[in-house]
Amino acid sequence: MDLELRHLRTVRAIADEGSLTRAAAALGLAQPALSSQLRRIEKALGGPLFDRDHTGARPTLLGELVLERARVVLPAMRELQEDAVRFANSWNRVRRFRLGATHGPLLGALVDRLAAAEPAAPVSTHTSWSVDEISSLLAAGRLDHALIGVCGESAPPRETELVWQSVGVDPVFVMLPEGHPLAEDEIPLARLSHEAWTDVPGDGCFADCFTAACARAGFTPLSVFETDTASCVHLVQVGRAVGLCRATFPPTPGLVTRPLAGAPLSWRHLLGHHPGSPAAGAAAAVLGHARAAYREASGRSDSYRAWLAAHPRFGAPP
Repeated sequence: MDLELRHLRTVRAIADEGSLTRAAAALGLAQPALSSQLRRIEKALGGPLFDRDHTGARPTLLGELVLERARVVLPAMRELQEDAVRFANSWNRVRRFRLGATHGPLLGALVDRLAAAEPAAPVSTHTSWSVDEISSLLAAGRLDHALIGVCGESAPPRETELVWQSVGVDPVFVMLPEGHPLAEDEIPLARLSHEAWTDVPGDGCFADCFTAACARAGFTPLSVFETDTASCVHLVQVGRAVGLCRATFPPTPGLVTRPLAGAPLSWRHLLGHHPGSPAAGAAAAVLGHARAAYREASGRSDSYRAWLAAHPRFGAPP
């Protein structure tokens, strides 16, 4: 027999009442039934818990050990149950933000805005290179909101389960080292045919989209270094490669970002939530903060602001 909480309650009742007769009355049991239960408990624990005679029942040394543990376990379990009930009853009113995101510059700005707007609400984050992983966690209810990106007009993952809304649309820019001879206002992709490239990893079709754009421009990329953002920046700064980046990539010493002529590649920033989640009611507010963070990121570059003015299909929705 496995020991259960009700067995500990039985042992405690016998000790508190000082006899099986009074304990049986307190528990609402017949005394023979309580005696049988006590024998099963003692068998499971390996020895007698009480010395019994005509004067009552007194704990043995083993009984004292069990009672000492019961005095800790039973209140703790009662507190756990009460806390769980309170939590379940208030679940829909809990204000929190569990954010998931692929790696990018907008997550930090979104966290900052949410923390400033609702300082009492806990904010947590989970990042991954994998859009599929983030979307799976969102669908499973382990995240409240997800900030991801998809290439061009590609459909977001789990489109039938999750609600995705546009935060903004960026052209894909190219990172060049300062002083690069092709650092023009807009660079035709074909003029970069002799360069090695670097970008960050991720799911989806972006690699295929980039290869297809290069093919349309008449070349095949010499090589592509797929690595983390810091390594991408380093490879560009030392002239080892040119890099693909979002147009909102922050100003960085040693490199410049420039648009590709005709915007052959684009990137959609999306914010998602599960429509059945308790967090769905906050989705509009989170979307507003995400779009504000995106506009702030876009506004840090005078050249990008000017570019957006001439290309109205990009940027944040009105």
